[in-house]
Amino acid sequence: MTSTLRTLTVPLDGDSAPEGLPPYLVRDDVLCWTRREAGLVGFGEVARFTATGPERFLEADIWWRHLVIEADITDQVECPGTGPVAFGSFAFSKASDHESRLIVPEIVVGVRDGRAWLTQITADDGELTEEGAVAALKGWLESDPPPAVVHSDPAVLQNSATLKTGSLSEEDWMAAVTAGVAEIRTGKLEKLVLARDIVATVPHGVHAAEVLRQLASRYRECWTYGVDGLVGATPEMLIQVEGRTAQARVLAGTLDRRDAVGEAGLPLDYAERVLAGSEKQRHEHEIAIQSLTTQLAPFSEAMNAHDEPFILELPNVWHLASDVKAELTEVEGHVPTCLALINALHPTAAVCGTPTQVAGALIRKLEHLDRGPYAGPVGWLDAAGNGEWGIALRGAVIESPTTVRLYAGCGIVEGSQPEAELAETWAKFRPMLESLGISN
Repeated sequence: MTSTLRTLTVPLDGDSAPEGLPPYLVRDDVLCWTRREAGLVGFGEVARFTATGPERFLEADIWWRHLVIEADITDQVECPGTGPVAFGSFAFSKASDHESRLIVPEIVVGVRDGRAWLTQITADDGELTEEGAVAALKGWLESDPPPAVVHSDPAVLQNSATLKTGSLSEEDWMAAVTAGVAEIRTGKLEKLVLARDIVATVPHGVHAAEVLRQLASRYRECWTYGVDGLVGATPEMLIQVEGRTAQARVLAGTLDRRDAVGEAGLPLDYAERVLAGSEKQRHEHEIAIQSLTTQLAPFSEAMNAHDEPFILELPNVWHLASDVKAELTEVEGHVPTCLALINALHPTAAVCGTPTQVAGALIRKLEHLDRGPYAGPVGWLDAAGNGEWGIALRGAVIESPTTVRLYAGCGIVEGSQPEAELAETWAKFRPMLESLGISN
C-alpha cells in the first residue's frame, strides 16, 4: 500500500458502550478480541498483509512498522489499542499452506479500564472528524441486519446438526497417541502435543457473530477472538506487551469438570487434589513453563513467575495455570516488538512439545493434519508496540455457511493414556460445540 495511513481516535461516552463490547458483535465479518466485555472490535478493511513460511512473523513485523512509521495519527485517548491497530492470525506451522494475516480495519471500538473509544482508519485524503467516525461506525452496524440466531432448541439441533471425524478417526488418533508415548519412552523427547479435528455441519447456518457472543458470555475468563472466519475463546495468553512489560499465561494440565460430578467436597478442592496432586500433570506444566521462560529470557532484564501453578476454573474444564511477567530489555533504545517476541516464543511446549524440532517432526508424522491457524498466535497490535496475542485454542474455522472445522489437542507425556486423552479433546471441543448449539 503506497498511501499514507491516517487515523483519528476519539473517546466514546459511557452511553455508547454501557455493556462493553459484546453488543457490537452483530456482523459475521467483525474482527474481535474481547475479555470480560473489554478489548477491541473492528469493522471493514483498509489494508491486509499475508504470508506463509518460516519468516511470516518477521515479514509481518516489517510490513506493520513501515505502515505505521509514516502514519498521520491523531489520538485523543492514548492508551494501548488506540491509534492504528491490526488484528492478526498466524498459521501454527511454518510448513502450512494456510496464509497468516494482519488486517487493518476501517473502524475500531475499544473498551479498557472503564474507558471507551472509537478509531477511524483510512488511506484516503478526506478530513477525519469525530462526527464522521461516529457516522462510519453507525453505517457498519446498520448496513446489514444482525445475523439470525442459531436455533436454540436442543431437540431440533440434535436432529439437524451432524458431526464427523476429520483427518483421523478416533481409533487412529488414539493409535497416534500410543505411538507418541512410545517415542517419548525412547528418550527422544519429553512432551508431544497431538491435535485432532472434527467437522460440524449446521443446516440452520453458522453465524460468526452469534458464536462470538455466546463465547464472550460463557467464557469471560478467556480471550474471545474472531479473525477472518477463525473464531474461539482461548484461555492461554502467548504474550501481552504494554510498554516495556510483557506478560504470558501458560496452561498445561487439564481436568474435565464433568469428572467431578458425584465427588465429595467442593469441586475446586477436587480439581486441586487431582491436578496439583498429579505427577503427570505437574510434569507437563513444568515443561510448558520452562519452554516459555527459556525463550523469553534473552529479551528480558527481569522475570518472575508463580512458584506454584494455580487452578484456572472454566465452565468446561480446570487447568493448571501460571502467569509470567517480564520487563523487556532495550536494544539500541527499542524494546522488542510483539511480533519479534512471537517469532522467538512460538511454538511453545504447551502447543507443540519439547524439544521443539523433534516434537514438530513427530506432529507432522502422526497427526495427518494441517492445523492451519489452530494453536497459532491470534490477537492484535498497535503502532506504539502494545499488543495481546493468545494461542488460538478452543476454536474453529468456519469453512462454509453451514460447516465448521473444530480443533482440539492434548499434551502427551510418558504417563498419557489414549482413552483419557481422547476424552480430553471432547472436553476442549465443548465451548465451540455449545456456541453452535450442539451438545455432546
